[in-house]
Amino acid sequence: MNAASNNGPPEGEPVSLWVATAGTTDYPVLRGDLEVDVAVIGAGVAGLTAALALKRTGQTVAVIDTARVGTGVTGHTTGKVTSLHRLAYSELARKHGDEAARTYGQANQSAVEHISQLVAEEAIDCDFRRVANYTYAETDDALDLVRVEANLAAGLGLPAAFTTEVPLPFPVKGAVRFDGQAQIHAVKYLQGLARAVGGGGSFVFEQTRAQRIHDGSPAVVDTEHGTVRARDIIVATNVPFGGQGLFYLRCHPHRSYLVAGRVDTPPLDATFISVDEPMRSILTAGVNGTSYVLTGGEGHRVSESGDTAARYRRLAAFAHDRLGVDKIAYRWSTQDGIPLDGLPYAGLMSPTAKHVYVITGLRKWGLSNGTAAALILTDTLSGRENPWASVFNSNRITPAASAGRFMKENVKTAAAILAGKLSGRPSQTDLSPGEGTVIKVNGENTAVYKDADGQVHAVSATCTHMGCTVGFNAADATWDCPCHGSRFTTDGTVIQGPAAKNLPPAPVP
Repeated sequence: MNAASNNGPPEGEPVSLWVATAGTTDYPVLRGDLEVDVAVIGAGVAGLTAALALKRTGQTVAVIDTARVGTGVTGHTTGKVTSLHRLAYSELARKHGDEAARTYGQANQSAVEHISQLVAEEAIDCDFRRVANYTYAETDDALDLVRVEANLAAGLGLPAAFTTEVPLPFPVKGAVRFDGQAQIHAVKYLQGLARAVGGGGSFVFEQTRAQRIHDGSPAVVDTEHGTVRARDIIVATNVPFGGQGLFYLRCHPHRSYLVAGRVDTPPLDATFISVDEPMRSILTAGVNGTSYVLTGGEGHRVSESGDTAARYRRLAAFAHDRLGVDKIAYRWSTQDGIPLDGLPYAGLMSPTAKHVYVITGLRKWGLSNGTAAALILTDTLSGRENPWASVFNSNRITPAASAGRFMKENVKTAAAILAGKLSGRPSQTDLSPGEGTVIKVNGENTAVYKDADGQVHAVSATCTHMGCTVGFNAADATWDCPCHGSRFTTDGTVIQGPAAKNLPPAPVP
């Protein structure tokens, strides 16, 4: 086995397996003005699922995305399509009661079947496979939790069973097993959805950044080179940009990591996630004739980043030592909004909104939760009632389930803001190629990066969302905001919101 080195960069090309192996799309930039029934911001699983479902009801849609289809959060997922979300049902039943937990399960299980149906009907070549999904336990304490989850989930009508037979190459004590789940090549799936959306008066636009939203009749999305006028707008950008709804306070951004290594064995008909800490997520996949093992974990709140390279190394070590992976081919990170009360948000952007809707807080299970949320909004915008809408209600008030978490998470954010205001080295520091740091230049925090050719780049270190100070992520070569999760390239371009504006250039020190 090739053990991961404790020095130098971590193993693997720094790109998602799904992004690296899907090919590219080439949809046009929106130029000029356009009028449709519904404008959708975000070409991830939530946005494209909603767009296609709405188109199938006879409505016209326009999807706009800042980058390319599938290259955002959905393109950095595990690829699991499942209603088994670790120990979600025990958590949700405790916070919201059995009926809310049952509804959450029904929504996610329906999403699994909806994805299966779309793959068949639209002939989407995305390596869709039916698998069993396991939440497994290695210790006696975790085993007790697994038994409770299995019994609860079965009682809620989900395809759950407790088992001691878990097809992993290392011993475990038992697991919850959900049968009839699935996995997909996430980017190929989204590219298939986008192909189905385009045409017949509906559109997909790439490299088109939404800059402002106007709620009215019509509702309007302003972009850099044109506008979309619509009856309704859906914001499906993982973290909504702008302050409406205060979702940056009602979700905390959580980052996690994955590594993918090539193996000689065929993929298993199973996916896995551990109860014991450190949490490990395991998936095997066949992509373009090559078998891979994906190992995920090392999750943390974005304000508690730590050593990113060390996180990749720990995942690589697990893959080497316990899963038979010889060499890591790809590594990547992703982040998602974790809702304070544990339930995703789908509905109007705020209590006063009329025609602007949101999908967010997908709690790191976006392929199923994002699909379910998209189906909720499709019904809402088509004048139909949806049985899951009240549980996913974006304007719900659940103080008993979220008040303590609200205080805890936002105290952490406040601490990150204060730390950022006090940070910044007083003068220039020598950097090696590939290094970045925040220093004071003319009294302003400045993000300084030296590229592989030795050229120094400088941008403002002040996040354009709410003024926090970004920090350098050496393993991913990005500027990351510790407060609300915005991420930027080394030249200041927004990778992920809630920030909607780039970091402006700054004088090179």
